[in-house]
Amino acid sequence: MATTDVHDEWDEPADSAPPRLRVLLYSSDATTREAVRLAVGRRIARDLPPIEWVEVATADVVVATVDAGGLDLIVLDGEAAKNGGMGLCRQLKDEIFRCPPVVLLIARPQDAWLASWSQADAVVARPLDPIAVQETVAGVLRRAHAV
Repeated sequence: MATTDVHDEWDEPADSAPPRLRVLLYSSDATTREAVRLAVGRRIARDLPPIEWVEVATADVVVATVDAGGLDLIVLDGEAAKNGGMGLCRQLKDEIFRCPPVVLLIARPQDAWLASWSQADAVVARPLDPIAVQETVAGVLRRAHAV
């Protein structure tokens, strides 16, 4: 009986795995993190690699993770408890050399001026519209990879 060699992309060794976009998602609220993940998904667009989510609930872990490198995008919740995303964004942009682009989730459209102070690359206002979240994240990732 002849055997056939069946090749499946999931059977490839780890060193030949397709590239992924690493996106850090910070919010002290698990439901906010879930809403963003569900809006964006794992495959945001055909022209972009799949996303690997790095979920973080504290500012200290955000700073350590960003400082370690290897991220393509950061999504920060401007309304996170204890350390809001706006101040954290400003800190990252000031302290991390070649800080990845940041998408900031803001409480309302009128807060966009404050988000510009934080040096965020893009903002999404609440209530979170899944289409707006997905389009904003995809747009920032496209601009970052076009350079």
